[in-house]
Amino acid sequence: MNRLILIKYGELTTKKQNRNLFVNTLYQNIKQILKNYNCIITKNRVRMFITCDEKDIDKIKDKLTNIFGIHSIVICYRVNNNINEISSTALEVAKTFNFKTFKVETNRSNKNFEMNSMEVSSYLGGYLLKNIENIKVDVHNPEYTLKIEIRNDYTYIYASEIKGIGGYPVGVQGKGLLMLSGGIDSPVALYLALKRGINVECIYFESPPHTSLQARLKVEKLVNILTEYTPNIKLHIINFTEIQEAIYKNCNPTYMITIMRRMMYRISEKIAKKNKCHCIINGESIGQVASQTLTSMEVINSVTNFPVIRPVCCLDKLEIIALAKKIKTYETSILPYEDCCTIFLPKHPVINPKLDNCLKEEAKFDYEKLIEECVNQKNTIVISSKETI
Repeated sequence: MNRLILIKYGELTTKKQNRNLFVNTLYQNIKQILKNYNCIITKNRVRMFITCDEKDIDKIKDKLTNIFGIHSIVICYRVNNNINEISSTALEVAKTFNFKTFKVETNRSNKNFEMNSMEVSSYLGGYLLKNIENIKVDVHNPEYTLKIEIRNDYTYIYASEIKGIGGYPVGVQGKGLLMLSGGIDSPVALYLALKRGINVECIYFESPPHTSLQARLKVEKLVNILTEYTPNIKLHIINFTEIQEAIYKNCNPTYMITIMRRMMYRISEKIAKKNKCHCIINGESIGQVASQTLTSMEVINSVTNFPVIRPVCCLDKLEIIALAKKIKTYETSILPYEDCCTIFLPKHPVINPKLDNCLKEEAKFDYEKLIEECVNQKNTIVISSKETI
């Protein structure tokens, strides 16, 4: 029997005229992830097939479970479109399982095959009953389902599917810039943006010596974890010290966080445009902290006309934590290293800021010059999945 991996697309099949773009992008993403394996990848509009060394099948299967755009992964057996060959292989496959009840499901896209789907299922069901003792058919609640796909080239036989993570292939929606902190929320936002097909670059604000090297390394580790889902992530590191100190020295303490976030948005927009990103992404969740009330978001967001995507905005903290644990960023996110958003934190930050008050506070120092310095002096690194941090 010839064992190989079959990939089902799921949501990609709804794209009609854009289906080829989505399938081709998924193909390229899989090819990149599997570049170190000896395998052949072929595709058509509804399925993708990977033939590889038998010893690598399980490793490749595990890699595929983290690739967006895949609905399910199947380890299957490929045979010629001949009912005798299909029957004998179906029997061999069924004998590797222990079951008392079963059914056969057939999908016949090859309309030239001499039997229709119902006839194939009935024929194979009878064949299994003859050759395996103590089993019976149960079409409603079987312990075992044998699946047959009769296509134009070959017939594919399998018994189970491994659920993929779905979504769109990374890259089909263009590129976005994610404001990444060391907290729980923004790595989850990165994961969700990738899931919708956005190729993500990250921007991280540090304020040495007020924030530590450990805080930056923590962020780099979070990015490294997320390269499980896309092989390379670009990280732009911004030295935010002078701006943050200027805010601390000149501005009303209750407005410090609001002004700081407005500065971050201004810098993020410039970096996004320089790197041909189409949106800014962040981990803001409505009402979670003072800067994330609707009033605060409105005032902070007013510094830019650039699209801002907030993937976790309507999730509560427990939902975000559950996702963080699922993608394995939670334990790193809770490491106790302060970031820009937690230093110089006022006791009573304003939760309903006024735009006029923000403009008056910002007029107290030359922030435009400081912003240009931040942008010009940024440090950019690329973190790849092969790295260990």
